[in-house]
Amino acid sequence: MTIVQAVILGIIQGITEFLPISSSAHLVITPYLLGWNLKEEVIFPFDVLVQIGTLLAVIVYFRKDLWEIITAVIHGLRSRKPFETPAAKLGWLLILATIPAGILGLLLNDLVESVFKDPPTTAVFLIVTALVLIFAEVVGKRDREIDTVSWKDALWVGFAQALALFPGISRSGSTMAGGMTRNLTRPAAARFSFLMSIPVMLAAGLFSLIDLFEISNLGSFLPSMAAGFIAAVVVGYFSIRWLLNFITRRPLYIFSIYCVILAAVTLLAAYV
Repeated sequence: MTIVQAVILGIIQGITEFLPISSSAHLVITPYLLGWNLKEEVIFPFDVLVQIGTLLAVIVYFRKDLWEIITAVIHGLRSRKPFETPAAKLGWLLILATIPAGILGLLLNDLVESVFKDPPTTAVFLIVTALVLIFAEVVGKRDREIDTVSWKDALWVGFAQALALFPGISRSGSTMAGGMTRNLTRPAAARFSFLMSIPVMLAAGLFSLIDLFEISNLGSFLPSMAAGFIAAVVVGYFSIRWLLNFITRRPLYIFSIYCVILAAVTLLAAYV
């Protein structure tokens, strides 16, 4: 993997991680359509590493919210009133929402890695993302804010996040849709989606470090991986801000259309 390829993939990761169009699909499909022959032992750890880059972006963007949540949870534990404040309650709900993806991620790790090698299957999952976004727009009433989220809502969105283990099913798309089908407003669903991504992305990143250190000639790949990581951080930060502004005014249908078009192009390239 060259530095140019790594930067391109880092930029794509930064844009698509938070837009509901599946960053993992783009990291699978882009090299496929451009004819890049990337080594399998490098591409999966690289993909997770740039996801850590977007993790850093979301932590920086929501740093004030995170600090409030963490301090509220700690204070609640000390006072033996863990759900005393809205921020503390939100913290525990975010933890609850990460459990389904965490468990399934461990159980399905090998299967998920195999799908990363199959662009046509990824394209089919992109169509699933498109349908999920349309369903959420049609069904959701969008009249609830994030402070009304219950444990049932958190588990529902958590299982939606578990679906996104497979490339092509957008994590942000599935979790936003999960929140919207529980009648959260788009901004509230997006905010909960971004915050709940932090524990899962952090865990995935830590596990990927094991694969990273197993790469032969690791030193030769470090400059490329560092370049991709930095690109993902910078672009990811601005993508969050853009998306939150966009969904305040407009529905998600445009992202559904994009997913279908990209899936069609990929399937045509594979079978025609």
